[in-house]
Amino acid sequence: MSKLTIKDIDFKNKTVLVRADFNVPQDADLKITDDTRIRATLPTLRYLLQEGAKKIVLVSHLGRPDGKVVAKYSLKPVAQRLNELLGEPVKFLDDCVGENIKKDASGAKERVVLLENLRFHAEEEANDPNFAKQLASLADVFVNDAFGTAHRAHASTEGVAHYLKSAAGLLLEKEIEYLGNAVQNPKRPFMVILGGAKVSDKIGVIENLLPKCDAILIGGGMAYTFLKAQGKNIGNSKLEKDKLDLAKSILAKAGQLKKEIILPIDNIVVENIDPNAKAEVMGENIPEGKIAVDIGPKSIALFEEKLKAAKTIVWNGPLGIFEMDAFSKGTREIVKFISGLSATTIIGGGDTAAAVAKFKLEDKMTHISTGGGASLEFLEGKTLPGVAALTDK
Repeated sequence: MSKLTIKDIDFKNKTVLVRADFNVPQDADLKITDDTRIRATLPTLRYLLQEGAKKIVLVSHLGRPDGKVVAKYSLKPVAQRLNELLGEPVKFLDDCVGENIKKDASGAKERVVLLENLRFHAEEEANDPNFAKQLASLADVFVNDAFGTAHRAHASTEGVAHYLKSAAGLLLEKEIEYLGNAVQNPKRPFMVILGGAKVSDKIGVIENLLPKCDAILIGGGMAYTFLKAQGKNIGNSKLEKDKLDLAKSILAKAGQLKKEIILPIDNIVVENIDPNAKAEVMGENIPEGKIAVDIGPKSIALFEEKLKAAKTIVWNGPLGIFEMDAFSKGTREIVKFISGLSATTIIGGGDTAAAVAKFKLEDKMTHISTGGGASLEFLEGKTLPGVAALTDK
């Protein structure tokens, strides 16, 4: 880390503004259905309290209220959950800027204060300097622990760092350490697994990682654009026609670099995407009217054979429509397989993290990223504004 982390700062008697990522899923009754992101920031909060911080002022967003106050996106349920998990009283305030909030935050007897959703103000996503300055006025030091939004230049991620000494929290540091090492200095063989629906979502990752890794294994909807580029019949499977030439050039580049791109050699196909649809196994060529929804048993065996010697595995994107149990076998079997390897296993956030959680194998992975878009951009080799803005060591 070339940036300050919380271990580089003396927090005694200081008020600390912490940008957390509390963008958690909720049900219709606003009950939190997955508190992973809240738990992920507990080590940073506990560290700051142990180090004698006078007060922690927490800020986050939730959902997409688009600059308006939307009751269902209130962070109040997060305050209650955080209170239970942290074992420390959490004071909730109903806004995040303004003189009253400043007074109530500094006057609160509780050491931990959570402010209302930043995105109730349009200035947050606009990275408005005045809004950032108001946030900065609440504290002596800024800590960013929200990796999930580090790829966005918002007032609470990038703007505020111009007004306060700024450091990475333990979660942000861990994300950059694992993802950074995987990209810059991986133990070899270094294997990349890519899935998900579209090639277009993963172009940057392929272009950045192809020269650095030993092989890329491709499943999910994106595989069929590559198979079509190889001249295979893909029936009615997912195809990005406008990306065929790109897929051809990626396959050619892999050949020049002597890198392997492994594609499915058989598929689970259906006539329509429905959990009760009659599924069958088909080889590399899929007839008209059939849609591939998962990789087949031979592909699973091929992927496992390629992965068994890996020392580093980075995975971003499921290998089939894993949300439907009938089409989840490919993703499930590969998750299970890599969970038993001695490799460093790094799971990109979003759907891949959801798949690992679905199969209850989170504790068997070395690192599961808390950021979908952020981990994708990091793996593409992009600079994340929320990290770049932190104070240099």
